[in-house]
Amino acid sequence: MHTSTRYRLLALAALLGCAAIAYTQTQQPSKLDVVKLADNMYVIHNDFVPGNTTVLVTNEGVLLVDDKYPVDADNIVAEVKKLTSQPIKYVINTHHHGDHSGGNPTMQKLGAIAVSSEQARKNMVAGKQPGLTNITIEREGHLYLGGEQVDLYYFGRAHTNGDAMVFFPAARVLHMADVFPTKGLPGMDANNGGSGVEYAQTLTRAADFADKNNVAKIVNGHNEATTTRAELREYISYVKEFVQTVQDGKRAGKTVDQVAAAWKTPAKYPGYEATPIPVRVKGDVELIFKETK
Repeated sequence: MHTSTRYRLLALAALLGCAAIAYTQTQQPSKLDVVKLADNMYVIHNDFVPGNTTVLVTNEGVLLVDDKYPVDADNIVAEVKKLTSQPIKYVINTHHHGDHSGGNPTMQKLGAIAVSSEQARKNMVAGKQPGLTNITIEREGHLYLGGEQVDLYYFGRAHTNGDAMVFFPAARVLHMADVFPTKGLPGMDANNGGSGVEYAQTLTRAADFADKNNVAKIVNGHNEATTTRAELREYISYVKEFVQTVQDGKRAGKTVDQVAAAWKTPAKYPGYEATPIPVRVKGDVELIFKETK
């Protein structure tokens, strides 16, 4: 499937908050490649959709962060087997969308325990998704496997109301997934508790955490496998500018369509998508209009 087509379908799925769309938007497995982050840590990456998968290899088993679509699950397992003979013990879902949690049933059949935020699991239940997570966290949680510590945090509403971020202290890697998906307009899933007005606040909490813990690499939801703390700060400015522009437009008496049609990525953000996808822009603008009094 062409990248732009995938992006549009992902945008539509996120805006509708519809797990079924996210599960069925692609019928063929994605072509996967592996990016090494550390001696025992990798990202299973692919062309835009589905989301990136982080792999932590230990002498007691493997931990995954996100497991793409159902159709990709077997290929994820195959890639892991190229790295280690250890079994997959845990899979952490950063949120409920099917391009990040669709492989759960396969992983659970292999004996893996699925973990997410409590709200992400509630969203899975509401969407009647298979492969519900087995363990949940509210604000913070910790896993210990093969001498490695893995920390889960919920910093607030952004892409959805259940976005967990995963920190690997030894490698100083923070998996942010779709809260920082790529250099472009984020999806703000209104039907699953996402927020435009709170988005930058959540990003700022994550950035402050990253600075405090000297994070070396950030794993993003899509596109490039990793970015830096400086790029995260730039992304916060980008999101803030978008939200402020929308709010100013509403207060000036403009309509959703007028504000959405006028938005163009400012030139001071090189490397960002030049022309955001209209369905995503309009969906985000609509949500911010509703949140702005």
